[in-house]
Amino acid sequence: MTTHIGAQTGDIAPLVLMPGDPLRAKWIAETFLDDARCYSEVRGMYGYTGTWRGHRVSVQGSGMGQPSLAIYANELFADYDVQSVIRVGSCGALTEKLAVRDIVIASGACTDSSMNRIRFEGFDYAPIADFGLLRAAYDAAQRVVSTGSTDQGGSKESVHVGLIFSSDSFYSPRPELTARMVEYGVLAVEMEASALYTLAAKFGRRALAICTVSDHIVTGEQTTSQERERTFGAMVEIALEAGLERG
Repeated sequence: MTTHIGAQTGDIAPLVLMPGDPLRAKWIAETFLDDARCYSEVRGMYGYTGTWRGHRVSVQGSGMGQPSLAIYANELFADYDVQSVIRVGSCGALTEKLAVRDIVIASGACTDSSMNRIRFEGFDYAPIADFGLLRAAYDAAQRVVSTGSTDQGGSKESVHVGLIFSSDSFYSPRPELTARMVEYGVLAVEMEASALYTLAAKFGRRALAICTVSDHIVTGEQTTSQERERTFGAMVEIALEAGLERG
């Protein structure tokens, strides 16, 4: 049993979906998994294991921010032999190319965090997704969207692949710096992917971040907290298909 997850050996599947919100983890388990069982309630950060299409899958909350995610990702990789982690989170659109409820599959993650600068003694490490998961997620997204799957809210999602920005600050004191990232192709902002990709590389495992646009930094449009918790189902379907296809 680890300090923060506290599950027994064998409780957690090789594939883990990781939302930031523990209540989204609960919703995913109850909505998508068969025979889901809660293996952790430590600090209210729920973890569940069940089956999807006959395959074992776990869902584990990570909390907000890279330091919090790093705790759970470290324990999943090092202590529970998890092979693949797919973040299923929310993000803020930084460009009008994206709309609220669009889905971003993150090929790489820029960041303002000092975590990797400390780890690599000032070098700039470029955290990227596992290509197999990325390709499988893109293919799965075409199927999910083309079959007419929509999140509750009535609009069909568009899917984008590209860079995201993992920020250490939800309320940024320097928004003009984030805006500059858009000039270099960054699509959206969130708070966890850079740490996840880095740790997956360290442990030789697979990782991907799939995020639904919950709010738009340019237009000011946003979803409610309940919608963020319970209506981002398309990205979950994509993650499940991609994770099982990649193995």
